[in-house]
Amino acid sequence: MTSWTGAARSLGIQLGAVGLGVAVSALVLTTIGQSFGGSIRTLFQGAFGSEFALTQTALKAVPLALCGLAVALPLRMRLWNIGAEGQFHLGAIAATWVALSASGLSAPALLPLTIGAAMAAGALWTLLAAAPRALWGVNEIITTLLLNYIAIQLLAYLVTGPLQGKESLHFPISDFLPAAAVLPRLGSSQIHIGVFFPVALAVLLVLVLRTTKWGFEVRMIGASPDAARVAGVSTRRNIVIVLCAGGAFAGLAGMVEVANTFGQLQQGISPGYGYMAIAIAALAGTSPLGTVIAGFLFGGFVVGGLALQTQAVPQAFVLMLEGIVLFCAVAGARLGLAYQGRRRLHAARLSEEGAPSTP
Repeated sequence: MTSWTGAARSLGIQLGAVGLGVAVSALVLTTIGQSFGGSIRTLFQGAFGSEFALTQTALKAVPLALCGLAVALPLRMRLWNIGAEGQFHLGAIAATWVALSASGLSAPALLPLTIGAAMAAGALWTLLAAAPRALWGVNEIITTLLLNYIAIQLLAYLVTGPLQGKESLHFPISDFLPAAAVLPRLGSSQIHIGVFFPVALAVLLVLVLRTTKWGFEVRMIGASPDAARVAGVSTRRNIVIVLCAGGAFAGLAGMVEVANTFGQLQQGISPGYGYMAIAIAALAGTSPLGTVIAGFLFGGFVVGGLALQTQAVPQAFVLMLEGIVLFCAVAGARLGLAYQGRRRLHAARLSEEGAPSTP
């Protein structure tokens, strides 16, 4: 069996799992009087059924895909970055602080500065977990997860204190970011140039992972840490690099949201993008380009879920439906990985026996 056939079958398993999650969600909706077919139709029409729906889905896909890449890259080295949510918040905080502090700059100067500050803040925040993991083997799952709560509370403090807007009327919000810090829109649509960020980063990651020495090191460590150690590859250095790079991606997502979606820093700026990113990366099998596609798919689920609320479906119920889809997506990704593992084991056994593998 060729690698392309195996990849196609794994993708089919994952997409089937997502479809099963949608179907189960629609069945659950029947318990509150919604029709099965009508629920699915409302979900997909709300997400993909019009130009407005596609626009909203594309905008939601940007932070989801960027946070997905923040999880997917470390996963190539068997590292779990559960802290994309906190890194997202730090990126939003840094972008707001820089944009408001240097509001007199022109767009060609302020916009790159704001983007750079958001990515640097996300990377430095991740370093708090990456350094202990690299130096002492501290479990990165625990540290990145705990840092999420600190970041969320830090934002809550800042919008009620140092970054609270002068004209906020004591509401926990910042001043609006200057126009020079907002990403330009494409023509007269609501879509901004940020939609190209995850695609560009995914293509860059594919090229780097496949064609550079560093990419080879990352793939080697992910495949066999012991072999990489024997070959003289620095595991500690690469742990810091991949985790901090992931943090930078999530920080960029925070900048995009605070600048173009909200226009100002406030609590609740993320509906859980960093947590959904875990399922997105798992569904994509850590593939950068697959992560972008999965981000768009889950952006559709978020927008379609909002459309369901217009059919008298409570918001809590919509969140539960999204959880069902996420659960099925992760289960599908796990089945895909298990299938790939069995296929590789079978090929290894055939090689040891000297028999030709199946074409």
